[in-house]
Amino acid sequence: MENRAHALAAGVFTLLLLFAAVAAVWWFGGKREAAVDYLVVARQNVSGLSLQGQVRYRGIRVGRVESIQLDRKDPRNILIRISIAEDVPVTKGTTAKLGYQGLTGIAHVLLEDSGDNTEPLARGSELPKITMQPSLIQELSESGGATLKQAQQLLTSANELLSPENRERIGRTLANVENSTAGLAATLAEARALLADPRLKRLGPAIAKIDDAADGARGLIADARTLVPRLAALTERLDQMIGEANGEGVAASTVRLQELGRELTQTSRQLTHTLQMLEDAPQSMLFGPPPAAPGPGEAGFVPPATTRP
Repeated sequence: MENRAHALAAGVFTLLLLFAAVAAVWWFGGKREAAVDYLVVARQNVSGLSLQGQVRYRGIRVGRVESIQLDRKDPRNILIRISIAEDVPVTKGTTAKLGYQGLTGIAHVLLEDSGDNTEPLARGSELPKITMQPSLIQELSESGGATLKQAQQLLTSANELLSPENRERIGRTLANVENSTAGLAATLAEARALLADPRLKRLGPAIAKIDDAADGARGLIADARTLVPRLAALTERLDQMIGEANGEGVAASTVRLQELGRELTQTSRQLTHTLQMLEDAPQSMLFGPPPAAPGPGEAGFVPPATTRP
């Protein structure tokens, strides 16, 4: 009886172990749900990607890699057959990239959908194809050669710029700039000292007075130039009227002759006054006419001295 019990226990243990092995194979085989196959077409390197590699949709694991092989029709293409869950929304806008897990270098297929074309990817006699786009690392790797070439050209240009001849020229230029800067500083110091001179401050009002005086002198000269032709015209008119007057004409022209005589007298007085002012005070040509003497009750009035009997 005891031997039978041990045999029964061994049989039950074996059955349980077999059941666990089958469950493990089913679990790790990923056949828990219906799956569909797609063909990813890549033109770039797929280093790090292997069979049974993961397939992720926007970071979520949805399937695995079934096979990797070259395209017999076009060897430039690499055909990657993937098996993913049936409910994964694969559309015509879905693309694939290679993703890498940390620093291990193990790659996986990453499916992304830009949303530009939401029409479902139709299935036919052949497997639906998904185009693989270069990853960021691949783009950097491909552009690395061009970047290194540009860096080399930049270094070559820098070496040419820093050649001995150019360094000597740059040194001379900097020396000239330094000398010019020193001279400019001295010039600025002299200008500041000149602007701080109190005599320069008094020069402003003097210049203003000269301007005003010049305006006054120009006014006197303009008056003289106006009065001389006017006086000549009045004299000519007077001579003409006297020559035409006779008998009854003299009586009729008396009023006009009187008016013309008064105008001639006034003009003559104005011209005489202007000429007398220029003769008595020629400095008025620059400083203008002298101010009138203050009268009684005004500031500065000095009464005339009285003589004693």
